[in-house]
Amino acid sequence: MKIYNTTPGPYLEYKDNFYSYIEHSFDSLINQPNLYQFLNQTITTKTAEKDFSLDGILLPPIVSQEVWASGVTYLRSKNARMEESKDAGGGDFYDRVYVAERPEIFFKATAARTVGHQQGVKIRRDSKWNVPEPELTLFVNSTGKIAGYTIGNDMSSRDIEGENPLYLPQAKSYDKSAAIGPCILVLEHPISKETEIKLEIERNETNIFSQTTRLNQMKREFDELVRYLTFDCTFANGCFLMTGTGIVPPDSFSLIQGDTIHISIEGIGTLTNTVE
Repeated sequence: MKIYNTTPGPYLEYKDNFYSYIEHSFDSLINQPNLYQFLNQTITTKTAEKDFSLDGILLPPIVSQEVWASGVTYLRSKNARMEESKDAGGGDFYDRVYVAERPEIFFKATAARTVGHQQGVKIRRDSKWNVPEPELTLFVNSTGKIAGYTIGNDMSSRDIEGENPLYLPQAKSYDKSAAIGPCILVLEHPISKETEIKLEIERNETNIFSQTTRLNQMKREFDELVRYLTFDCTFANGCFLMTGTGIVPPDSFSLIQGDTIHISIEGIGTLTNTVE
């Protein structure tokens, strides 16, 4: 089951049919105590919409939540972070956090700085080395439970973070630096670790980068990340947690304006954004 945030209100997609849940606010719907069970029970009382289309009405699946992120959860990410920061003497930090008990978790964006499917993302004007980071993103509800999954793009300025690890907030958090969508996938059981994530980047209608990874390449467990995120930190309307990337373009690559980023995750769909 997939929940979409739209201008009229929330809609549920189930078995290729769409059902209106506009009697609920988006925040109240996604924070139902047992979301899968609630949807499974209430859908039997609803009638599928005829000729329904998301065109022109789709919004990012976020209203009042914050977006947080996890770092160095894949070996590929650890190696890339160590390489970009070696000249500044910060490489050892990433090596140590990869094996540490406590994961790296940081604040990414407010809802106002987050964009959705087919909306524009930005690269910092004071950066020359920018990449997208494709990440499975957890929706953690107001009680601290994983209630759904979406696709996340953690836009990153590698040269700024590499210059000094203390610059990470500037490298990661700015206007339109986070994209999530197109929906929230709600499952009865946890998402499969065999799930594939794919990143494709187009420039002038030509594919210039393509790579895949799977969730089983993650070192950290989702419950582990959520436990540290929610320790002494409450979220009245839930929050989103990006879980790290296992795909990093080569050091010679940087995004430019006009590039189109496609991130696909099995079962969820594709999140597409163009660099403004």
